[in-house]
Amino acid sequence: MPAKGDGITKRKDGRYMARYTVHTPDGPKRKVIYDRKYKEVEKQLNEARGITYDAGNITVGEYLTEWVSDSDSARDTVRQRTYERYESIVRVHLAPALGRVKLKALTPAHVRGLYREKLDSGLSPRSVLHIHRTLSKALKQATDDGLIPRNVAAPVKPPRPRREEIRLLNHQQVQALFETAREDRLEALYVVAVTTGLRRGELQGLKWEDLDLEAGTLQVRRTLSEPRGGYIFEAPKSGKGRNIRLTQRAVAALREHRKRQLEERMQHAGLWQDHGLAFPSQVGTPLSGGNLNRSFKATLQRACLPEIRFHDLRHTCALEQTYKRHLSAIRTLAQIRKLGPAVQINIAENQINTAR
Repeated sequence: MPAKGDGITKRKDGRYMARYTVHTPDGPKRKVIYDRKYKEVEKQLNEARGITYDAGNITVGEYLTEWVSDSDSARDTVRQRTYERYESIVRVHLAPALGRVKLKALTPAHVRGLYREKLDSGLSPRSVLHIHRTLSKALKQATDDGLIPRNVAAPVKPPRPRREEIRLLNHQQVQALFETAREDRLEALYVVAVTTGLRRGELQGLKWEDLDLEAGTLQVRRTLSEPRGGYIFEAPKSGKGRNIRLTQRAVAALREHRKRQLEERMQHAGLWQDHGLAFPSQVGTPLSGGNLNRSFKATLQRACLPEIRFHDLRHTCALEQTYKRHLSAIRTLAQIRKLGPAVQINIAENQINTAR
């Protein structure tokens, strides 16, 4: 039987060549296939390997439609939002452009042409990258199922998306945000976002049962996802939860927030739907990402702060933590300088020994 690692190369005379090994009673022997057509060499090589690929007359459109609706291939293997993106990309971009091409006849040239066409039509490089990932995932499944010999999207390089600029709030701007948000119903959410670095969906999915204000801790157990037609709670992005220590400011803000929320519940007693959420809407239902973004943007404008994405608060958290570490180091250094030289040397030696 043929060995692994056999490949097809193009000779200087224009012919394609494939070498493979067969194992005989007298030992392994090398065989060679020549032909001017790549497909013919590939076909003979597969026959020699005992492999048969049979996509029949199925088109790319037919295969993608089946793939995106198959629970084992796409629907139940990814998050709901990701699946919806797959379905949309197949319906809007892939099926109209490549749908009539036979699956077995699809080539890298078809794929490159599709990407070029989408870029020329004004689609962003990041959107084309999503198209590439969806098509490549689908074709990989086709190769795994033995329908085609190779994933023709794999060797095609997708466009490189432009890196989004990350805009952060400095320490003074963070204080301005907190001051402007004082008494706002989302004040505690902003404080927790900046001091913990939680993602937006994790904040939307946070429940009071995840908080221990006495111990000053928070557990990330779920995230809120907003697929078409509603919302669902899912596992965190990392696939597992994590414990986070809350700052004193966050604990104080959450205590005040809980009191304010109890007042809201009384005001909307007939409409309130209790989901146990720490940051719900005004009637207890999950807070939508769109409403949260609009409230955050309005707060930035009132504070005369630059417009940033809500997700940038996650990066601002890292900057705040760095600021506090440096501030602590400066204060420690100032205290050490007040001590005598002998004490300074003793502290330095202890630090070195600890590092070892």
